[in-house]
Amino acid sequence: MAMAAAIVATMPALKYLIRITFTPPFPRKLQKFHSLASLSPNFTQEGPQQQRLEQEQQNQLTNNNTTSRSSSSTSYFPKRGQTLELVCESLAFKGKGVCKVAGTGFVVMCDRALPGERFIGRVTRRKGSYAEVTKVETITPHWDLIDAPCEYAPYCGGCKTQNLSYESQLRAKEQQVRELTIHVGKFSDKVPEFCSIMKPIVPCVIQFHYRNKMEFSFGSKKWLPKELLGEEQVGNEKYALGLHAPGFFDKVLNVDKCLLQSEPANTVLAAIQDCWRDSQFSLTPYDVHSHTGFLKHLMLRTGRNAETGLPELMVNFVTSSYKPELLKPLVEKISAIPEVVSIMNNVNTSVGNTSVGEEEYTLYGKSTITEILRGLTFQISANSFFQTNTHQAEVLYKLIEDCAGLRGDGSQIVLDLFCGTGTIGLTLARRAKHVYGYEVVPQAISDAHRNAKLNRISNATFVQGDLNKIDESFGNNFPKPDVVISGYPLVKCLVL
Repeated sequence: MAMAAAIVATMPALKYLIRITFTPPFPRKLQKFHSLASLSPNFTQEGPQQQRLEQEQQNQLTNNNTTSRSSSSTSYFPKRGQTLELVCESLAFKGKGVCKVAGTGFVVMCDRALPGERFIGRVTRRKGSYAEVTKVETITPHWDLIDAPCEYAPYCGGCKTQNLSYESQLRAKEQQVRELTIHVGKFSDKVPEFCSIMKPIVPCVIQFHYRNKMEFSFGSKKWLPKELLGEEQVGNEKYALGLHAPGFFDKVLNVDKCLLQSEPANTVLAAIQDCWRDSQFSLTPYDVHSHTGFLKHLMLRTGRNAETGLPELMVNFVTSSYKPELLKPLVEKISAIPEVVSIMNNVNTSVGNTSVGEEEYTLYGKSTITEILRGLTFQISANSFFQTNTHQAEVLYKLIEDCAGLRGDGSQIVLDLFCGTGTIGLTLARRAKHVYGYEVVPQAISDAHRNAKLNRISNATFVQGDLNKIDESFGNNFPKPDVVISGYPLVKCLVL
């Protein structure tokens, strides 16, 4: 059967859309091709898909190094602690600079090295057949140098390329997707079909304040780079609320604002920073080493009121135990901010660093916020998945709708694989006969059912199940689909 698959790649303020229309045996290549749907946003959050993509790029580097050294008369591998003069050639996944040692072709990776930059690097790690270095000194700056607008950018573990112009970021991201499509997906760029796979990049008109969700961590000791260390802080003043330092799960860089989240969210963050260390509140941050303390994470989510279109905020405190009396002063302070309509408390008693709680309590207002997307209203709970860039999600979903090519006469069946909370399928339902969505996470399926009911959509069915464990009988569970949407690895697509 002919089948259309939409493969979507998301990056900071960026969405790619690829439409592949094929007949067997062409889809066999898709069994090895991982969807690029979860390429890291500007604010890096680890997950299995990100780790898998990073490993695939590392494997590619290993193969490149092996080829380079096999063609050379001598084997080269720098020693740990050795300093090298390097030139960054390109950006790899998660913003690491890809550099080569002159005369050898040997590849090293360097965090915060940018294309065209010449610098001195010190080898910190040997990994497989490549090495990682730390930048010691810049000799000549990279191309398209700009001043990073965020004061925390040089030290924060979130944004790594703010001092690279947006146009250069787009070129780098497009090149990453192209190389992954060729080297991981095994699609040849020499065949005519490649032009239908790689569509032009779609930039975002908003580069800052676009994230509708940010997660901050509480820490028992503020982390600062050596050049900013002053007098040692004591007592509650050493506590931190912010983002993790690069590469550290136990070090928190204290921040008073973040340029990625909405202005109302920054107002809430500033209000909390202004008072949570006050000794009269008896609030303590969780210590990941001693496993003591109360406050673990602060999650801020921004939505829009369905009737007025004005911003509305959810504040979610993740704590190690349920002690609402300790949070009462903070709740009273931030509930006075007009945009705050929900204050939640997720209780996570485990020693892990996750922000999802075993129990959830509503401390103020309602338990959900709403967002409007493609004319539909979606309810978002504390732990719901939702596209973090609402503005670009509008662009993305319009592209998916155009790509799907639904006739709009209500005669076509849409199969939405790895559907999450059903947002894509629901936006297509108005032009389809029926939408079938499949997702492994039970809570996501519950959200999909709720959002279908909220929007009075009756031609959508959502089923909970693990698509990585399907067999040949899977296709018997629904009518023959006309359009297939997939946001994750297109594994076992041939059973359709």
